[in-house]
Amino acid sequence: MSEREHDVVLYGATSFVGALTADYLARHAPTGTRIALAGRSREKLEKVRSELPAPGSDWPLIVADSTDRAALDAMVASTTAVATTVGPYAKFGLPLVEAAAAAGTHYADLTGEITFARAAIDATDAVAQRTGARIVHSCGYDSVPSDLGVLLLHAQVQADGEGELTDVTAVARVRGGVSGGTVDSMRGIADTVKADRSTARLLRDPYGLSPERDSEPDTRQPSDNPAPHRLPDGTWAAPFVMASYNTRIVRRSNAVAGYSYGKGLRYGEVMAAGSGPVGAVTAGAVTAGLGAMLAGFATPGARQVLDRVLPKPGEGPSEETRRKGWFRHDLDAVTTTGAHYTGRVSGSGDPGYAATAVMLGESVLCLALDGDRLPARSGSLTPATAMGPALVERLRTAGHVYEAARAS
Repeated sequence: MSEREHDVVLYGATSFVGALTADYLARHAPTGTRIALAGRSREKLEKVRSELPAPGSDWPLIVADSTDRAALDAMVASTTAVATTVGPYAKFGLPLVEAAAAAGTHYADLTGEITFARAAIDATDAVAQRTGARIVHSCGYDSVPSDLGVLLLHAQVQADGEGELTDVTAVARVRGGVSGGTVDSMRGIADTVKADRSTARLLRDPYGLSPERDSEPDTRQPSDNPAPHRLPDGTWAAPFVMASYNTRIVRRSNAVAGYSYGKGLRYGEVMAAGSGPVGAVTAGAVTAGLGAMLAGFATPGARQVLDRVLPKPGEGPSEETRRKGWFRHDLDAVTTTGAHYTGRVSGSGDPGYAATAVMLGESVLCLALDGDRLPARSGSLTPATAMGPALVERLRTAGHVYEAARAS
């Protein structure tokens, strides 16, 4: 790969989050990193490039449509690593991930779509293992904080000799805008289930992204969409919209790593809704609203209303909203020895945009530049199993917090 023309190609650089990622790379990539911007419109790529600070203003451009396999093959053959923001991934993503795997090119995306991730795993894992490619899904807010947070807990438990993880709960607190791309992905999932009822079974399976479903333990898993309830500290909790996806990524990491976290790991995520009567009402409203939105996408009349009021693909929050946003995940864990551990993952900026641009940017730089520090794995991986401590170090340097310690 050292002979390839580029270190990094950012595909989908003209999308909302793609442009933010390009700006992040222009400001923070190490001097001398060879980066190219890619997409289907040269005119739009030139506009994005013209707004970047140096050295981004001189980056080469690559025109490639997601339906043009020859163009995708040429693009991935030119680079050590490719990052893509082109979604919904179930609609546009598979040709690129297949091309990257075949070329031995490392790959990172932002998907939170269970059906796409499963299809991509099935199509590319064996190929990527042969070519040496690291295919890494979910390198943004979905699911880097979840995946690396549990990895750090595991590392601390191992260092202390306290057995394996059994129960881990992450409580998410966020402030940010609504993503048009995420909304479109939810529409796509509803359409997929409507067209193929068998996918509903995949969406209900807590181990739906695991390497070998039949090898998974038969353990009770926390519900991905729990009813409103109170946490031990009195805070009311509601369903976390991405829990059903993030938990499956963590379970895949555990399986890929040989169940090193613990064969009986039970991992769940919820969203903090506040305390007292206000928290109870908020938790109930979030639960009802999330259920109504998911049902609405599957109902023709309601879907038309949602399509009018929800953000469209390519739309995103204002600069002020992105700047004022933040996220924090507080983790509580118990081990097989009965020891208790806590962890925290947090960062500034709207989690779906500003913070995600940091995560995707550092992920693709990690894949492209940190090969000698990465786990000796290839195939269809996760942030934790593909990059692990190297990505944690990068994100800490970028200002995000990653902590794990034994509870006092």
